[in-house]
Amino acid sequence: MDLLAFARGPALTFALAVFVLGSLWRLIGILALPPWRDLSPAREGAPPDWLAALQGIFGKMIPHKTFLKGGMFAIVNGYVFHIGLAICVFAFAPHILFLKSLFGLSWPGLPNGLVFAVGALTAGSLLAALAYRLTSPVLKLISRGDDYVSWLLTFLPVITGLAAASHIGARYETLLALHVLSICAFLIWFPFGKLMHAVLFVFSRGATGIRFRHRGAQL
Repeated sequence: MDLLAFARGPALTFALAVFVLGSLWRLIGILALPPWRDLSPAREGAPPDWLAALQGIFGKMIPHKTFLKGGMFAIVNGYVFHIGLAICVFAFAPHILFLKSLFGLSWPGLPNGLVFAVGALTAGSLLAALAYRLTSPVLKLISRGDDYVSWLLTFLPVITGLAAASHIGARYETLLALHVLSICAFLIWFPFGKLMHAVLFVFSRGATGIRFRHRGAQL
């Protein structure tokens, strides 16, 4: 079995199984926790819990102006690579075909040249995020191995995808195999590292929104 067949076969199957089972395990573990009970009465005018949760989830997507002055770069750059990753994954025609093979759903993609440009911008944004983490005294102090592993396993699929699309560095089949293997590594790590925040932020922000609005805080 050559490298590409291995990557697209056993490796991808194993990675998808770990991704699905690991994510379910994390979610079940969270949902099985005893519900938090606030015995204090809600402040007058507090919204219902579902609305407070939505306010917590979506309200904090626009940072408070107090935090913009010192953290503008991190905020803007964070949006750049998150949106860029979403475009690369969900708007690139070959990726859409792959997702269709899994879920039976399809949608129009963006032009390949545009997605390539977004991918290059995303790669640069991820490198800028790493440089910022390494040069910021606060971020450097609180960073752990998980932060760097999660960054690496996010960066590798982007850079190997760009290399495969450009046919740079090796035969296309080899580059494609490395791209698929990097995605496999990403999927395997996802449930167990900080990448899981892509799902868990909904729970944490929702719970924070309910708690704050119950106490009368503005979000």
